[in-house]
Amino acid sequence: MTPAAPPPSGRVAGIDYGRRRIGVAVCDAERILASPLCVRETTGDRVADGRFFQALVAEESLVGFVIGLPVHADGQASAMSQEVGRFGEWLARTTGLPVAFHDERYSSREAAGLLSGIGLSRGRKKERSDAVAAQVILASWIDAARTGRAGRSPESLDG
Repeated sequence: MTPAAPPPSGRVAGIDYGRRRIGVAVCDAERILASPLCVRETTGDRVADGRFFQALVAEESLVGFVIGLPVHADGQASAMSQEVGRFGEWLARTTGLPVAFHDERYSSREAAGLLSGIGLSRGRKKERSDAVAAQVILASWIDAARTGRAGRSPESLDG
């Protein structure tokens, strides 16, 4: 699957995909600031998940999605990369919006670091960590697009 870049301006949602929880972050239309939004608990009900993402597109005036792509430390695709690719294809079909993939190596670790000093209980940190990981992914994608850094977004999921 070849990623499709969202248009050059407008609000984009960052996604940290997981089998049980999906973290969501959004940026402003100028793509200056990414903020954690919510965590979607998944039930395996694609119809309900589809309604959630369609409502998200309308409520947040989204023009595209950036999904964190889990790869090994050496940059090679993982088994989870394929699952994320299938989720991205489904999300694009369901919402009609372009979906890009961005290397998510170390995003969960960075999210944990961001949450470590803010005085939340362990349960609240766990609750928020997926949305903050989505924020890290989206902020990294915005920075890569702004600075023209190549290589952070894999060209395909074929591997």
